[in-house]
Amino acid sequence: MENKEKAPKTVIEREYNIDKEIRLLKANEIDCRVNTINEKGITLLLYKDARVDMAILDETYGVGNWQRTHEVINDNLFCNIEVWNDRINQWVKKQDVGVESYSQKEKGQASDSFKRAGFNWGIGRELYTSPFIWIAPRDDKEIFKNNKGALTTYTKFVVKEIGYNKQREINKLVIVDEKGKVRFTTGNKQKSMPVKNTIKKVDEIDYHKLLVNKLIEKSINVQEFAKENKLNAQTPQSVAKQLLEELTKGE
Repeated sequence: MENKEKAPKTVIEREYNIDKEIRLLKANEIDCRVNTINEKGITLLLYKDARVDMAILDETYGVGNWQRTHEVINDNLFCNIEVWNDRINQWVKKQDVGVESYSQKEKGQASDSFKRAGFNWGIGRELYTSPFIWIAPRDDKEIFKNNKGALTTYTKFVVKEIGYNKQREINKLVIVDEKGKVRFTTGNKQKSMPVKNTIKKVDEIDYHKLLVNKLIEKSINVQEFAKENKLNAQTPQSVAKQLLEELTKGE
């Protein structure tokens, strides 16, 4: 019998933990926040909860392969998320700064900085590709003034469906209210309810819309920016245009 040489074993390249890709967010991991509100409707922002970041870090890298620390730099609270790089056997760190919340200053900064650091690792980065979300009121009672005279709503909005393209950009979005009624779908242009003395030309909301999108693109907290610049739904287009030009200088 002829002696046949055994074929050399195929070397399987090791899959390193650090090379794992952060998955895209599921619909039930995304929350909706009211950004602006006026008599004609509501704009929404999509965001993630800090617990989502923790769960995805555990799921992707393993419970014992990432760690979180905080440090103060120039009076600002930063969060460091470190992941164990098993390719070079050392920790790899990415950090970002937080913005305090209105209710709990320290806790709000810590949570915000953690979520922002998570964006640096790729968690929820696809939210920056969200379309402009405009919700028209379902009736004349959905938007009302509270005891301080500010417009508000009791309606809660939920992401029911979301889809992405190959570039990890949002290409499908369905938002419903607490009654399950669809209030927004990608590419859906809703007609506002006719409200007396509040009719505006289409071009009057263009700079507001562009300004909000630019803030999101630059990872700037829209609510904080509006508070610092005393912006609201009645802010003149000329002011929104000027702020947009300042943000885009040098681009």
